[in-house]
Amino acid sequence: MTFDPVFLSSFALVLTAFGGAFLAALWISLVVWTYRDIRGRARDPLVQTLAALLVAVLNLPGVLIYLILRPQRTLEEEYQRTLEEEALLQALEDLPLCPGCERRVKEDWQICPNCHTKLKKTCHHCSKFMELPWNICPYCGTPAPGMRLESSGIDDVLRALKVEDKQTDVQIDH
Repeated sequence: MTFDPVFLSSFALVLTAFGGAFLAALWISLVVWTYRDIRGRARDPLVQTLAALLVAVLNLPGVLIYLILRPQRTLEEEYQRTLEEEALLQALEDLPLCPGCERRVKEDWQICPNCHTKLKKTCHHCSKFMELPWNICPYCGTPAPGMRLESSGIDDVLRALKVEDKQTDVQIDH
């Protein structure tokens, strides 16, 4: 087995060519990857160009510098985070305010726990919560006590008062 210097020289040349091609492909792919990555993280075209040039000029050290300096989140992640924050703020804004102390109260609270302002009243017929300005219960249709009935005339009201007076007289006699 003899060493052929021409064969070794050709083999070294081929090996160097493959190594050079590999390094060139690696360099180009790093530049392309950096450009694609920065496009997903920044909108400014100058920042996108500078990041790609950094990797193009410095190669592997440029990639390390880029990885240290690049924005932490992508634009999509920032958008999702903004949507989540807006949803949380919307949920807070949807809570009603107490008319007395202007603090947030829950929908089903009857009295504000901070200033003790009455927030809702209960229906005398079905015991469900009603808003204070409502004159009729939306759940059972019963008018609130003391409210004028639109459909009843003065005769109906007087009859109802007489019936109530008779009932109280009967209850007092017993």
